[in-house]
Parts: sequence; structure tokens; C-alpha cells
Amino acid sequence: MRPLGELPALPDEAGAYRWFYADVTAGPFSAVCIFMLGSLFSPRYSVAARRGGRPMEHSAVNFALYHEGVRRLWVLSEYPRAEVVSPRQLRIGRSTLTYSDAGTVRMDVEDWTAPWGRPVRASLTLEPMTPVGEVVRLMPELPHYWQALAPRSKARLEVPSLGVEAGGLGYHDTNHGDELLGARLSGWHWARTHREDATVVDYHLPEGVPPLRVTAGAHGVRCERGSVQEPPCTSMTGWGLRVPTRLHAGNEVVGEARLLESSPFYARLEARKGPCDSMGEVADFRRFHSPFIRWMAHFRTRMGRAA
Repeated sequence: MRPLGELPALPDEAGAYRWFYADVTAGPFSAVCIFMLGSLFSPRYSVAARRGGRPMEHSAVNFALYHEGVRRLWVLSEYPRAEVVSPRQLRIGRSTLTYSDAGTVRMDVEDWTAPWGRPVRASLTLEPMTPVGEVVRLMPELPHYWQALAPRSKARLEVPSLGVEAGGLGYHDTNHGDELLGARLSGWHWARTHREDATVVDYHLPEGVPPLRVTAGAHGVRCERGSVQEPPCTSMTGWGLRVPTRLHAGNEVVGEARLLESSPFYARLEARKGPCDSMGEVADFRRFHSPFIRWMAHFRTRMGRAA
């Protein structure tokens, strides 16, 4: 099985971005950790990129911990620079993303909650059970890409301040692009489902583009385009964002979608049924670039100083 190896190419041009996403399901706990260069959640980058601002000047760390669907911790800190410590390690603030020689992934978060500044230390370690997936262009002729790096992994979550030490299944991917999200790509929704025998990721795209499906298991990692489907049953959040009422793994309904995070442009959802666990996201990037929503985003983000 080919290990992860070194960090992929990092963005440099104004408007470009790359982020590294990971999540874990561990008993009653679930957690999400994201290292962002050209932060998806940055109201400052939304403005600065149009004036030549560089993605490495708007780096961010996001960590969220949930217990039985209720948020216990929220970290979203933006920093004026990120540091490539080595070909295998990225540092943002005091937090690090490390790919080991053995192929494991480790995200160490040392930061503070937003906006009040409660200290947080957490670590997520992933031991991949499948190869790396291929790099996929999300939309024809648009410079936005996605790659499942460790779609099915043994995972260990530790949050010492809350006494959390738990093992489970993890997921890790990366998105990158050469222009601001929302400039031409309006949004997406996706979900990954861990089943007993495999992990399935479904990526739904706008404008009638066929959805992507990645299946990762003992056979390896397979990526394919599906046919354009009927829109799923949806409901409206309190912010007026349309989200699926159920999360699916292919044609199998995992369960009613539980809303973990809700904002005017972004929602995070979870569903569990027996051995199946789904985590999903809905994003409307054009909404984010409205001045009012950018102003609101300041209240969920903490500005940090470089380490």
C-alpha cells in the first residue's frame, strides 16, 4: 500500500487555497480538524485575495469536538503565516500536521477556543487502512480539486483537557484550487460514510455536474462519476441554508441528519445507524462573500499570532 509521503504542493497565488481535512468517529465522540491555507472561513482572505493577498498569509486551524451530537469545543484561529517545517510537516500557530515515514497522519492542535480564548490541546492520529486516492477535478474547466488521502483509517483521538482518549475510524482528504471558492464554483455538499466493510464518499456538485463517489476498502480506492440524480429530500436551516434531511451511503439511507454546525453559508451534519456512521457538509460559497456574512464570520474566528 502506497503511504502518504510528503506534503503536496502548497498554494502561493492570490485567491488560491489548500486545506487538509480529517474527522474521527470514536464511540460517543466525533471530531473534525482542518488545517487551511487560504482559509475557507476567513472574511479577511475573501477581501485580501482580490487585492493580491496570499493564501499563506491567511492560514487557519479549525478543531471541533462533539459528544453525542453536541459541540463541546470550537477552535477557529487565523494566523498571518504558516511554516513548512519539513517536507512532511506543516505548522500553523502552535499546531502541526505531520506525515510520518511510516505513513501515519498526526494533527496536533495547541490553540484557544473562539472567540473567548479557552486553551485547547488535542491530537488526532490516523493509521491509513487503504491507499491514497487519485486527484480529481471537481468541475469541468474549473481549477478546483479534491483527493482522498486516507479515506479509511484507524484513528486515535486525545483531548487531555476534557479527559478524552478514544479510538475509532478516521477519514482524511485535501482540497485545493487556484481561485477563490464562490468566484465560479458556487458550492457543494458531500458526505462520507464508514460501513463495516468499506468507506463511501459521495460528492454532489452544482449545475447538473454528475456526482463523484469514492469507495475505499480491502480492494483499494475506486473513484467514479455517477449519473445526475434527483435532488435529495432537503429542509431549510434557521439561516435559510438548504441541507439534506437524511445522509446516504450510495442508495442506503444511514439516518436522519443531525445538525452539528449551522451558519448562513455552511452546515456540518452527522447520522448514525448500527455500524454505519456518516459525516457531511453543505457549503454555499457565494453567500460567504456577502459583506454581511463576512462581518458575522469575525465573531466565530480568533486572530492569533505566528508561533
